Amino acid sequence: MFKIVSFETFQDGQIIFEEGSNGDWIYVVEEGEVEISKNVGGQRIVVETLKESDVFGEIAYIDKAPRSSTATAKGTIVVGIIDRDFFDTEFNKISADFQKIFKTVAFRLRKTTERSVDAQDEKGD
Repeated sequence: MFKIVSFETFQDGQIIFEEGSNGDWIYVVEEGEVEISKNVGGQRIVVETLKESDVFGEIAYIDKAPRSSTATAKGTIVVGIIDRDFFDTEFNKISADFQKIFKTVAFRLRKTTERSVDAQDEKGD
C-alpha cells in the first residue's frame, strides 16, 4: 500500500497539525482515531473522525495551500507518515492532465468543506 517512513504516537488532545499550517506530510491512521476540525468564529467544529487506515493531510500536500483544518488525536493514536519522495514519484507518473484533475478535486473538496462548516455554523447562530 503506502511506503511509510516513520510512525508517530500522539496522546489524547494533542494536535498533529493546525489549520493554516504548511502541508508537508500525508498521514495514515495506524491505531486509534483522529478528529478533523475547523475553527469557525472561534468555535471548534468537528468535520470528521478518522479511523484506522484512513489517510489525512493529502489536500494541502496536493494543492500546496495551507492546511484547511486541524487534526487532533482522540485518545492515544499512532500515525504513519507517507514517504514524500515515494508519493511525489507516484504522483509525477500521472500525466499533467490527470495531475490537474487531482488538484482541482482537492481544491473543490477544500471549498466544499469550508461551505459545509460555514452553513453548520450559521444554523448554530
